[in-house]
Amino acid sequence: MRVYFKTYGCQMNENDTLYMMGLLEGKGYRIVDDPMDADVAIVNTCAVRKKAEEKFYGKLGELLKIKKEKGLLIGVGGCLAEKDRGKILEKGADFVFGTKSYPVVDELIERALKGERFLYFDDHLDDVIWNFPRKVSGHHMWVTIIYGCDRFCSYCIVPYTRGRERSRPMDDVLKEVKMLAEKGIREITFLGQNVDAYGKDLKDGTSLARLLEEASKVEGIERLWFLTSYPSDVTDELIEVVAKNPKVAKTFHLPIQAGSDRILEKMRRRYTRQEYLELVEKIRSKVEDVSITTDIIVGFPGETEEDFMETVSLVKEVQFERVNIAMYSPREGTLAWKLYDDDVSKEEKVRRFQYLLELQKGINRKLNERYRGKTVRIIVEARAKSGLMYGRDIRNKIIAFEGDDEMVGRYADIKVTKVTAGPLYGRLVWIEEPERVR
Repeated sequence: MRVYFKTYGCQMNENDTLYMMGLLEGKGYRIVDDPMDADVAIVNTCAVRKKAEEKFYGKLGELLKIKKEKGLLIGVGGCLAEKDRGKILEKGADFVFGTKSYPVVDELIERALKGERFLYFDDHLDDVIWNFPRKVSGHHMWVTIIYGCDRFCSYCIVPYTRGRERSRPMDDVLKEVKMLAEKGIREITFLGQNVDAYGKDLKDGTSLARLLEEASKVEGIERLWFLTSYPSDVTDELIEVVAKNPKVAKTFHLPIQAGSDRILEKMRRRYTRQEYLELVEKIRSKVEDVSITTDIIVGFPGETEEDFMETVSLVKEVQFERVNIAMYSPREGTLAWKLYDDDVSKEEKVRRFQYLLELQKGINRKLNERYRGKTVRIIVEARAKSGLMYGRDIRNKIIAFEGDDEMVGRYADIKVTKVTAGPLYGRLVWIEEPERVR
């Protein structure tokens, strides 16, 4: 039985798909890259933006054509499945399942193969323990450590599709880290919608900072990352670990979303502009050469030009290494959808998006100039579409160079010779011997 997967959305969706792939491969299914070669298609969906929703329904249309031609079985999971449920089934999917149901995807397929069409939203997240089957490849893996989100920002659908915060026990996470290290994984990214909240619900002293410290002791693990932080949940303990532990990446992704206190309040973000700036200053004072990145939403309901310019001034003041910019998209069921009219025009949203994009490009180029002529250590990640190899340094800066596929997963020293607003380019100075990589 051949299965095709298509995944939309965040790293947590990507990770959920890897679990499903591993489970099905262990049951004798074969994963294929083309839906035309598949007996079953599984789509893992995203509901954070309208664009992701539109992409899914376009893909569903393609799959339904294949189903008509050759009898393809279609299963749909993820956040949009939680949101649209019966609508997706009515459009022709064979089964629809929730964000907490993917650990039993094999059972759902078996039911559908018997001719049953159904919705399934039972919670099986407790089944996902350290030795749950998953697809493992390369040198880097994601590890989900906390599910859900309790923040309920007014624009965000995630708490409704992913549920409340629920942490995995730390000993279970560490067993998974050790298992991955034994399989040759050198880099791990700990994931959560609000990763800094990890452990708070366990009430046993577990924290992200403690987890990073313990994971760094695992033989074979060379670098640790974590995503995504909520600014007011960043602790002094976490900052100290990032500052002092050489295996923890020197980067914080801190979504600000807006620079105006008025808009932050409407978004129900639990900090002010000044509190955010004080956090940035604290991190920079303790973590040498730290990289700080962010997310920003433009065109939130009621955002005036004055509000927008406050965001612009914040971007100029902080000098982020990277800014992910999105245009506000109303999400049915959220507080913003219920309370506010989407009153900023599409044209104005696009203008503000482009303005910030150009501003950030200039900042990126200026910050990247600091790398020119320097020799930087990276872990080689993959071959880019350009044909060059690339990797990331401990600040999450991408550096491309001429190299071979055999270098993937190895340390390399690259002398930076070319700077752009995006990746850096350089030449190989040193490469780790392959026998040192397990």
